[in-house]
Amino acid sequence: MSPLKTFTVNEPLVKVGCTLGEAPLYDPKTQILHFVDICENKIFHLDTKTLTLSVETFDEPITCLALRNKGDGLACTTASGFAVLEEGSTLRHLRKPLPEHHTPYVRFNDGACDSKGRFFAGSIHSKDQGIPGQLWMYDPDTGECKVVDEGPFTDSNGLGWSSDEKTMYFTDSLTNLIYAYDFDDGKLSNRRIAVDAIAQGLPENTFCDGLCIDDEGYIWSARWGGSRIVRFSPQGNIGTEIYFPTALNVTACCFGGLNEDQLYVTTAHCGAVGGDSNLQEKYPDSGHLFVVDLSGHYKGGRWRYPFGG
Repeated sequence: MSPLKTFTVNEPLVKVGCTLGEAPLYDPKTQILHFVDICENKIFHLDTKTLTLSVETFDEPITCLALRNKGDGLACTTASGFAVLEEGSTLRHLRKPLPEHHTPYVRFNDGACDSKGRFFAGSIHSKDQGIPGQLWMYDPDTGECKVVDEGPFTDSNGLGWSSDEKTMYFTDSLTNLIYAYDFDDGKLSNRRIAVDAIAQGLPENTFCDGLCIDDEGYIWSARWGGSRIVRFSPQGNIGTEIYFPTALNVTACCFGGLNEDQLYVTTAHCGAVGGDSNLQEKYPDSGHLFVVDLSGHYKGGRWRYPFGG
């Protein structure tokens, strides 16, 4: 077995102070990194050349982002459904599929688009109300919006594809599992466990969060409560860890930069989502944005695509 490769990142790139930073999305055409603060209903836009930061605020949470095939704007999921962003910080919803009696208790969370521009996104669960997390798909070409896996999942999270798009990965956070599906032109089958994080020796009370995939097909999974990102092989084994000693809740990551070898990382405040604000003193950079220079080591792969609408 090869020794574990480790990196340590001690300083954030930008002290943005998110409550629940999530969903980093790098646009290679503009070199802008987009990301969200779910709790504060914000989308941030960081010019990675100048580190100039701008922010838009909305009337409801934005939970994940996608580039668009049609126009220069962004597509997204909101708490209630699938939408596109238009000029003047305006949201135009395409579908709001969650049942009305569910929306006070659950919302959409993470997602991504396949190569045909279909938006796959998961919802979070409500244990108290007995509402499971589910996996949804919205097809902008047909307008179809449906549940493609009823779960039951806990908090649906990081999602993406292998480079040949024959496998789709999907994270069930509170069970600490990353699933793999056979993927055939939008159809899912043969759900199975690709990564069992606890079985790999990762600590209890830390959880799989957002993910991205590199050009070797390895999965980079952020660890909520774990101060790190873990690189898993397609067989589910750990080979590399990136450690963030000043940030507790590492939420999501994506590759970017001119050579796709810069890993951008979002984090959340220690008090987010029922956490412990008292830990913020120990982890003062929780909620800030990080970058990891992986040049000469790793590069990003093609694991998600623009929205088709």
